[in-house]
Amino acid sequence: MEKKENVILSKSFEFAVQVVLLCQKLTEEKREFVLSKQLLRSGTSIGANVEEAVAGISLADFSAKISIAYKEAQETSYWLRLLHATGYIDKPTFDSSHLAYVEISKILFSILKSSGRIRS
Repeated sequence: MEKKENVILSKSFEFAVQVVLLCQKLTEEKREFVLSKQLLRSGTSIGANVEEAVAGISLADFSAKISIAYKEAQETSYWLRLLHATGYIDKPTFDSSHLAYVEISKILFSILKSSGRIRS
């Protein structure tokens, strides 16, 4: 029996790779270290928390980790917007990264809603 792909696991990992590469570029080409480190921490934390959620031992553990991943995604959006507004990243790079963030954020919000963590 083939194992079904977990979309949020793969998307959050792919996003983390994108963030790592962007931060490498920021430090090497722009010599920007402070904001890029913040972006690196929050952007890679999304996937790490999703991994922990999947390995959770209870529904409460799962939803708590997904909640943290969602909050880290929101923080990541802030750093991306700030880096773009201050000219450290160009519009195409911002658009690509922010689009990936939006997609992940919507999935995480949907998971939180379906797990009962968020009431509408």
